[in-house]
Amino acid sequence: MKDNLSKEEKRRRYKNRQRILTIIGLLIVAGLVVMTFIMPGTVDPETYQPAVYSTFVAIIPPLAAIILALITKEVYSSLFFGIIIGALLYSNGNLELGLNTMLYKEDAGLISKLSDTWNMGILVFLILLGIMVALMNEAGGSQAFGHWASKHIKTRVGAQLATVVLGVLIFVDDYFNCLTVGSVMRPITDRHQTSRAKLAYLIDATAAPVCIIAPVSSWAAAVTSSVPQDSGINGFSMFLTTIPYNFYALTTLFMIIYITIKKFDFGLMSVHEKNAMKGDLFTTSARPYGDVKENEEEARTDGHVIDLVFPIIVLIVCCILGMIYTGGILEGENFIDAFANADASKGLVLGSMTTLLISFAFYMIRGSLTFMKFMGCIATGFKTMAAPVLILALAWTLSGMTGLLGLKEFVYDMVNSSAGSLQMFLPLIVFVVALVLAFSTGTSWGTFAILIPIVCSVFGSAETYHMLAISISACLAGAVCGDHCSPISDTTIMASAGAQSDHVNHVSTQLPYALTAAAVSAVGFLIAGIIGYLTESEAALISLPITLLLMFITLFVLRRIMSGREEKTENNTI
Repeated sequence: MKDNLSKEEKRRRYKNRQRILTIIGLLIVAGLVVMTFIMPGTVDPETYQPAVYSTFVAIIPPLAAIILALITKEVYSSLFFGIIIGALLYSNGNLELGLNTMLYKEDAGLISKLSDTWNMGILVFLILLGIMVALMNEAGGSQAFGHWASKHIKTRVGAQLATVVLGVLIFVDDYFNCLTVGSVMRPITDRHQTSRAKLAYLIDATAAPVCIIAPVSSWAAAVTSSVPQDSGINGFSMFLTTIPYNFYALTTLFMIIYITIKKFDFGLMSVHEKNAMKGDLFTTSARPYGDVKENEEEARTDGHVIDLVFPIIVLIVCCILGMIYTGGILEGENFIDAFANADASKGLVLGSMTTLLISFAFYMIRGSLTFMKFMGCIATGFKTMAAPVLILALAWTLSGMTGLLGLKEFVYDMVNSSAGSLQMFLPLIVFVVALVLAFSTGTSWGTFAILIPIVCSVFGSAETYHMLAISISACLAGAVCGDHCSPISDTTIMASAGAQSDHVNHVSTQLPYALTAAAVSAVGFLIAGIIGYLTESEAALISLPITLLLMFITLFVLRRIMSGREEKTENNTI
């Protein structure tokens, strides 16, 4: 009776909290309408500009969406609420203009974002990957690989390390990494009682951090193309120079290996991992992709490992070929230039579509699938990707709202005004600004495009080339870190989809790890900036070992603190 009353009390409090949040949300929207009426902007369509353009107010929409997502544990309404706030701020209280802005505003509205060929290419790529995952499950390839892996992977540590290794090996693209690693390793980590939140973190930590230090990746192409052509700087050579200075990526990889080997977790992740060892892989009541789990359990068990390995190898090869094709390899460009100039969205679609056709022939010839089952996997794969597609569409729209409000210009002016007098501390400043910008907009590539030209304009001379490399590394590291922390980041969304983890659970458990690596990286960039400013020596030879040592000390101390708390808890229980 007491337990039932407790549940009723919890349910009542939950409903009251939802009512309070709804009222607060309505008051915020009403307040924004009043504020934008008080501060009317220009009404001429040719020169229209919101009253709050390029001010700190531009950060309110993404910040509101993020805070609401963390409070309500629900991402769809949170993103939509942020979009509404952004549209109202842009429209200066004009509800008709706000509605049209949300839906049809060029390069910002929901319909406009979905009609963009690059965005639609990414969505098609995700759906094609979902279909490939469904095919591998239906053919029994995933189950066969799981059985094979179970003979070689005997422990939770082994399952997690295998996830890390596979994530490092698939370095071509972060989207491809997230979904492929998730589909392959999820049955194995489930068998070894690794929580879905931990799997999502391992996937996310080996996606962007690996791509940003891999010369042959879509991220390398994005960074290369962000370097202004009139700067006289070779973008690809600069990218190679930044690798040893990318402290966030390197400390993140160091961290996942340390915590895996030492069987050590902290923050909310420790709760999820303890529950997973008791049989609860999710901890919270949210059970995403439940129908997919049932389909996996009903899939064939007479498949072979080749039914999984062959399509993945073909997918990797075809995606690389597709990217260099879009970069002009057939027009005479060399491999590096073709990759640097590649259209990642188009290349990935071409590669995944080619893989689907090859897989069709492969499965038909081997008799692994019938024609009807193959066609059925198309619908199954589409349904699997429905949730991440919706989240991505809303996240892109929210990013469009921040663009209309001038968040990029606000950041540009803030950084550019302080760059000249604070060159010694510029790497640290760039790291923090990139982190905040990527966190707010949910895009790493957009952060590159904004900040790299600023850094190039500050350190464009040959005398300060080494400081240019450090500062661009800080930009890349901050962008990846903000990408990790943000619930509206497309890579974070893909990691949740790959692990089939509740998205809010992934964000809340990953945040302590990302912020720990960010704090250590900030110290590293401070050291590198001071050394690089005072001397022209290779600052990475000093700053990188110090940063990794500091990461080790931080994790060691955290582990001792967590162990002490567990001992006290056990003693109190006894």
